[in-house]
Amino acid sequence: MSMPTIDDAAKVLADPNSYTDETGLHAALARLRAKAPIARVEVPDYRPFWAVTKHADILAVERANRLFTNWPRPVLMTAASDDMGAAAGIRTLIHMDDPQHRVVRAIAADWFSPKAMKAMGDRIEQLAKQYVDRMREAGGECDFVSEVAVNFPLYVIMSLLGVPESDFPRMLKLTQELVGNDDDELRRSASSDETMNALLDMFGYFQHLTATWRETPTGDLGSTIANARIDGEPLSDIDTMSYYAIIATAGHDTTSSSIAGGLHALIEHPEQREMLSADPDLIPLATEEIIRWVTPVKAFMRTAAEDTTLGGVPIAAGDSLLLSYVSANRDEEAFTDPFRFDIEREPNKHVAFGFGVHFCLGAGLARMEISKFLAELLPRLKSIELNGEPRLSATTFVGGLKHLPIRYSLI
Repeated sequence: MSMPTIDDAAKVLADPNSYTDETGLHAALARLRAKAPIARVEVPDYRPFWAVTKHADILAVERANRLFTNWPRPVLMTAASDDMGAAAGIRTLIHMDDPQHRVVRAIAADWFSPKAMKAMGDRIEQLAKQYVDRMREAGGECDFVSEVAVNFPLYVIMSLLGVPESDFPRMLKLTQELVGNDDDELRRSASSDETMNALLDMFGYFQHLTATWRETPTGDLGSTIANARIDGEPLSDIDTMSYYAIIATAGHDTTSSSIAGGLHALIEHPEQREMLSADPDLIPLATEEIIRWVTPVKAFMRTAAEDTTLGGVPIAAGDSLLLSYVSANRDEEAFTDPFRFDIEREPNKHVAFGFGVHFCLGAGLARMEISKFLAELLPRLKSIELNGEPRLSATTFVGGLKHLPIRYSLI
């Protein structure tokens, strides 16, 4: 049996700024996959954890969802933030395990079914056209992230929830403060107290909407959550608010990062862009490759429910494991030439949406948004190039480009 390994390369996983330097990050992760695929990480401000960097090991953990639980530490945060979240009582889907997870997830499942996605197709196409039109109206230059990528999926998910359009800008600010709280520019908060204030602001906003939806159901997703019953009882206030929060943040930030990162990849690989423009039937494969390439959800955490081993390494009950999706999606043993952006990649068994019972509820919606946007943009795109330096956000959870200045010509 192998002895636990501490490898300094694994410290990058607890450093938000490491995700702003993809070259350095991937070099460290490649070293871990080769030398210490399950490495112990002990750094200031964070509770210790095991870094799991191999695709096969991550699948093994995801399959064993009773042995490796989401509760109590689903996301890598500082010890202070862990304690703050526990004190607030936050319990989103990513905090839950079966059987509770299965029952609560079912409340929204029909809204993300293939039938529901088909029904939303026309609306998403309309929004895609609207935002490509805005690109044309911008006169051939824009910051694609701030002017397009963050707004298109925001409108989709907020419309699905039933949030009034006049409140969309407020929701954008709150989701950026919550998910981007490792990045000085996106956070706009100077302390964990201010981040908590953003969370309380979101909860307060949705508490008002919940009362409205319960008094007058509207038939949208938000109303469905507000009026859901489990064993005849409504969800608690904290569980209801947590549900809205995970839908609002996960349904927005992950897709915006994929769309922006995908366009960047197509700019950097013009031969792939030309191939895709010439053959729109490749859009489904290209969408999967974009999601693998960007991997907007960088990692999730699991906790061992009992003593066990993983990859020959002893894991004690109560130990936390970080599942590095970024590393798994560049694993040389899982993908042929993983550092090549290949819109024809097939098969493409990436783990950007997770795996198993916690597979992303909104995966179908994310795929549709990316595909519809590409289908609208590419036939109208005559030329495109960078117009400045792309910049990535600091994060240890969800993130991608925060700036993508581009110059282009559209029909």
